[in-house]
Amino acid sequence: MDYRDEVYFEAQPEREVAFTQDEFDARLARIRQAMAREGIDCLFLSSPESMYYVSGYVCMWYHTESPVEWSATNGIAVHVDHDRFIHFETEREAVLTRTFTVSKDTRYFPKTSYRDGTAFIASELKAEGWLRGSVGLEMHAMRPNRAVSDRFQAAFEEAGATVVDGSRILREVRWVKSAAEMACLKEGCRIAAAGLERAREVLRPGVTELEVQGEVISALAKAGGELQSMMMPVLSGKKSNAAHAIATRRRMQAGETVTIDVAGVCKRYHINCARTFSLGEPQPDVKDVTDRSAAVMDVVRACLRPGLPVRELNEKVKAHYEAEGLWTSRGWIGGYEMGIGFLSDWVGNFVYDPLSEKNADRVFEAGTAVNHEIQIFMPRHVGQFFMIECLLFEEDRAFLATPEVPYSLIVVE
Repeated sequence: MDYRDEVYFEAQPEREVAFTQDEFDARLARIRQAMAREGIDCLFLSSPESMYYVSGYVCMWYHTESPVEWSATNGIAVHVDHDRFIHFETEREAVLTRTFTVSKDTRYFPKTSYRDGTAFIASELKAEGWLRGSVGLEMHAMRPNRAVSDRFQAAFEEAGATVVDGSRILREVRWVKSAAEMACLKEGCRIAAAGLERAREVLRPGVTELEVQGEVISALAKAGGELQSMMMPVLSGKKSNAAHAIATRRRMQAGETVTIDVAGVCKRYHINCARTFSLGEPQPDVKDVTDRSAAVMDVVRACLRPGLPVRELNEKVKAHYEAEGLWTSRGWIGGYEMGIGFLSDWVGNFVYDPLSEKNADRVFEAGTAVNHEIQIFMPRHVGQFFMIECLLFEEDRAFLATPEVPYSLIVVE
């Protein structure tokens, strides 16, 4: 007996939808309101973050670097005038779609498509009347790639649509989180703290960066954390001067500093936290710099409140480093939005730093979350003091993600 179609279209594992139908309905309404403001009639969403936000769709394979014949063409169409969306999908993911999404209208590519649904999607949307007017594509997303995006644009234009860049719609809508999303971020705080505590327990001279990475990832998972959207760095010694390096088989040595950057992940919502450790007592000049660097968190804590103006935080942070004589020893000082993350990025769209006017006149609204990074280079090139904490803002309070883990250099005996 041939079970292929029976499995694809009838098999139903226990459903694992991340949020309630009411939550997804509210999200769709916000997207349509943003589309109306931007003058976009139809929005075709293809990025993992956007598909997840709209429907709960989550997958381990997004075809981003697959054979060119296996195009990443699945996606979700939203129309400004309709309170529903259409999910277009390869039948190979039919079971997954029924398990993880709230889609009520999933249309599968024809068997003859060989995974490329471009023509099918254009035909279906034209028949719905959704290709009249302007159609937005996520041109700043990692998927689809340029070749596939060009095919979509050509197909939609041939059907009569005017294609525009719709990338900013979901990026702006996702900035302010619902109560359900904030609950995920709060859980991420607990998970991230568990990972950092495990790092403190296993760090010692002689172990490799990869061994520590494995222990921390295990601790995150045991705490309920999901796979992080970036490779987790464990950077020992002078290697930490390259903040975006990766953990390797390098063995740590007594007297070195070690930077560890983790994310607590709950339902794909990320809380990013990093700390710097010392394997044994640090040299006096290193301790001096790290103590004065970490003291900026007293400044952050003192001004933290709902509706905090971005410019105020930037100016007070910069003033602290200038007063301490550390401003010229900085790497990057600033932060960015925390929220949904899929491989290989968790950096949100909203970004701020003291040297930029970008977002400087905005405020940290209720329902938002950002990280705050400290990057100060230490004396004698011994490494970088790298500390990250997340700031969460609600209607009646603002708070730090992991205050139980020291911000200063953590000495491991």
